[in-house]
Amino acid sequence: MLNPVIHLLSNVISILNLALIVWVVLDICIQNNIINRGQPFIDRLYATLTRLLDPLLNPIRRVLAKFLPALGIDLSPIVLVLLLMFVDDALYSWFYVLGA
Repeated sequence: MLNPVIHLLSNVISILNLALIVWVVLDICIQNNIINRGQPFIDRLYATLTRLLDPLLNPIRRVLAKFLPALGIDLSPIVLVLLLMFVDDALYSWFYVLGA
């Protein structure tokens, strides 16, 4: 039987991954003038996702800035997706494989 807490954490991680993907696509579309940020829905969605994800992305950005200072690309979303995938897999491994 699955532990409901682990299942809940896995669902939260999946939602964060989805929000991160939507934020990245939205950011790319805004930067390339494909989507107008002047639209109220787009502005609210982008601002909400930015407020949700910035506390997770800022520490990664600081670490990446130390190791890759001259890189002109923000790799923090990719690192965050990888970290979230690792945590999700680790949750199931630690609580179900080791507990068996």
